[in-house]
Amino acid sequence: MSQTCQVTGRAPGFGNRVSHSNRRTRRRWNPNIQNKTYYLPSEGRRITLRVSAKGIKVIDRDGIEAVVGRLRAAGQKL
Repeated sequence: MSQTCQVTGRAPGFGNRVSHSNRRTRRRWNPNIQNKTYYLPSEGRRITLRVSAKGIKVIDRDGIEAVVGRLRAAGQKL
C-alpha cells in the first residue's frame, strides 16, 4: 500500500544514506501514516482514512466535514 496521506498528500522523501566512509546508498523517509476512523454526523456513518500526523492535526483544526468536502471535491471516493 502506498505511504501517502489522503488529506495532505504527503509522500515519502528520497535521498542518500551516507556512511562514515562517505559511500552513498539510496534511502527513503516515510511519513507517519495512521489508519483513523472518523464519524460523519451528516451521513450517520464512519469512514476510515489513511492520514499522516499532520493530516490528523488538519482534521482537528478544520473539522471532519470540511475535510471530507474537500476530498470529495478533489474526486476521491469515500
